[in-house]
Amino acid sequence: MQRPDGLLAAPLAIVDLETTGGHPAWDRVTEIAVLEAKDGEITAEWSTLVNPGTPIPAAIQALTGITNQMVADAPRFAELAEALHARLDGRVFVAHNARFDYGFLRHEFERSGIRFDAKTLCTVRLS
Repeated sequence: MQRPDGLLAAPLAIVDLETTGGHPAWDRVTEIAVLEAKDGEITAEWSTLVNPGTPIPAAIQALTGITNQMVADAPRFAELAEALHARLDGRVFVAHNARFDYGFLRHEFERSGIRFDAKTLCTVRLS
């Protein structure tokens, strides 16, 4: 079923993040996954670990399975920012609890000197 505002007819970026905690102002992204979709078909898949530049708390490591060792040699967000922004540009940002993922990416992009603004679709709200 298509929403009246046409969001589901637009190209989508289905996004999932893992982070060092719950607050985008001081916590950082540790993993990003993006599925690109258009006309109901997945057109691209992309994911990467991200070095947050700060230790991952033990509780978060236990929750996500992502350890400090796993991200030690991963790129920093600033190294990925331009390519990720291009991947998301012009797409509806879809996430489970979109406010969380979108807020983290906006802060990470901002720290990298890039403005990020997208229409969002939250699967929590849809359910």
